[in-house]
Amino acid sequence: MGHGGNVIAELTTDHREVDELFARIESQPVGDEQRRKLVDELTKELVRHSVAEEMYLYPAVRAHVEGGAGIADKELSDHAEVEQHLKELEGLAADDPQFDHLVAKLKLEVSEHVRDEENRLFPLLAASCTPEALDELGDQVRRAKKTAPTRPHPSAPDTPPGNKLLGPGAGLVDRVRDALTGRGQG
Repeated sequence: MGHGGNVIAELTTDHREVDELFARIESQPVGDEQRRKLVDELTKELVRHSVAEEMYLYPAVRAHVEGGAGIADKELSDHAEVEQHLKELEGLAADDPQFDHLVAKLKLEVSEHVRDEENRLFPLLAASCTPEALDELGDQVRRAKKTAPTRPHPSAPDTPPGNKLLGPGAGLVDRVRDALTGRGQG
């Protein structure tokens, strides 16, 4: 993930990639190990995306959108639920009876969150910020995704300054763990 354009274009492209990952997971036979690998890939993308939104998008919504604090709080609550499901999925094999149930639940929550962002939050942000500010937010989000964690950390802070201080360190540790275990490489 890292596509270019303003923050809305960047995050919308991420959303379509997540949709595609869900479709790829669903196209695999139930219990197939490829489902596990695809869920690992999905987890990495969702965590990086969420961390970048928490670091830059939601503070911008709070600062620029009327009623933005309430909107940002709702989005953060959505992220917490998704992250908890990702954590529950992390240790499950593809043939575990709970695996497909949690993937379906995750897809529903992510789809609702995406729909809310694209239909409500993004239009409000676009109306409240200059094109230059949206471009700068896009650059910040892309930079954040490069150093963000790749595994769920439900107890980590999700608002500044804590997330900006701890996120890159957790991201480094996660990427080392991913390299050592081969996670997300096939």
